[in-house]
Amino acid sequence: MTQVAHPDLHARIEASFVRQGMMQHLGARIVSVAPGEVEIALPYSERVTQQQGGYHGGAMGALADIAAGYAGLTCAAEGQEVTTVEYKINFLAAFSGGELRARGHVVRAGKRLIITTAEVVHLNDDGGESPCALMQQTLATVNKTY
Repeated sequence: MTQVAHPDLHARIEASFVRQGMMQHLGARIVSVAPGEVEIALPYSERVTQQQGGYHGGAMGALADIAAGYAGLTCAAEGQEVTTVEYKINFLAAFSGGELRARGHVVRAGKRLIITTAEVVHLNDDGGESPCALMQQTLATVNKTY
């Protein structure tokens, strides 16, 4: 049985994550949650590929956005959610097979704006890890409506 280091924080992120229709459709899952940090995994499937069989940039961008966004949510006040104001992503390499991991990290958390980064890496079937993309993001806090 896996132990969750921050059960209340994990439950808060999980409650929001399960409402993400796109992430559910793509088969993404939460790997870890800690204050200011969230890691999300995306397995390789036909749902996340482009025409040449590699991971689609849109899937990589969405994964980075979600991981960094949830890292930001760990710093937001109760009753608040976050929404992406902007992000910039650099794609470093193309991959197929294995799975992607996006590791979101809070750089600075204010009351209204939260600045985050995300690193996307590819894990091959042998456990090797390679850089895939880097993202910087600005989030705004908003009232939770659900």
